[in-house]
Amino acid sequence: MSLADDIAVTPLIAVYGTLKKGLNNAYLLEGAEFVGADTSRVLTLYDVGPYPGAKQRESKGIALEVYRIDEAMLARLDVLEDHRLDAPGEGEYQRVTLTTRFGQAWVYLYNPDIVDLIAIDEGGWPLPR
Repeated sequence: MSLADDIAVTPLIAVYGTLKKGLNNAYLLEGAEFVGADTSRVLTLYDVGPYPGAKQRESKGIALEVYRIDEAMLARLDVLEDHRLDAPGEGEYQRVTLTTRFGQAWVYLYNPDIVDLIAIDEGGWPLPR
């Protein structure tokens, strides 16, 4: 599947970590349309250190921001998240669709093992420190 095909599937992205407003990678969504906030009960976050990783696991509710993006933004996000179109399970994250209250949106799921990582099953990122 090409990036053009991906945008045809959904032009929305749901973010839960450093891409959220005010955080260090939010600049990558500059120019994207903020569609709204949502909560996912099918994602659990894990504290990877400077950023979170999400797994598809039931939770009490993880805070998301949903944006309308274009193909160029999706390509930049794929690079940031180490999503490999040709081998999605081999990068740090793989991109899958998630049902949000705004429709289907892309979300990045963390590929590595989460043993010994702190689970965040309610609220969101960043964690209070």
